[in-house]
Amino acid sequence: MSDAIDNAFQSCKAGMEKAIQHFKEELLKIRTGKASPAMVNGLMVEYYGNPTPITQVANINTPDSKTISIQPWEKSMLGPIEQSIFAANLGLTPMNDGESVRITIPPLTEERRKDLVKIAKALAEDSKVSLRSERHKILNVIKQEVKDGFPEDQGKRKESNVQDIVNSYAETLSKLLDAKEKEIMTV
Repeated sequence: MSDAIDNAFQSCKAGMEKAIQHFKEELLKIRTGKASPAMVNGLMVEYYGNPTPITQVANINTPDSKTISIQPWEKSMLGPIEQSIFAANLGLTPMNDGESVRITIPPLTEERRKDLVKIAKALAEDSKVSLRSERHKILNVIKQEVKDGFPEDQGKRKESNVQDIVNSYAETLSKLLDAKEKEIMTV
């Protein structure tokens, strides 16, 4: 078997794993009516003039299923944390009690749940585009190798193997999406 094809297979699988992992991370950011630190983990806070991840300036936890508590390491960070939550347009209202910032997660309306499902489906489609892109890359390598003397029948088998791999990753994406959709729609 051609080393170029082997390398392309490894690269393709790594790219597909990366697409699945990215999809999982994006799904964590979609709120389901339950409080989760992942909802605010991506926020950047102004810390002495530099944008800094919120996880580097505060401790984030969920004391119950409807509340996120953000405890900054410096009290002077309460204001910038509140500002970053408002600026992120998460649809959440932070409350500053002088010690920490609390966010109460409001219950989701039926309309909002449907919107979140649409967002999740759009994320899944983006990930499927990434899978197809990886498939396209390896198919080009296989076609080039066949032109350069790799046996054509083995090239066709490799193309079939690639499609099987893409199908298995697409199935994984679909299962993740279905689980998230069920989680979002559960009241």
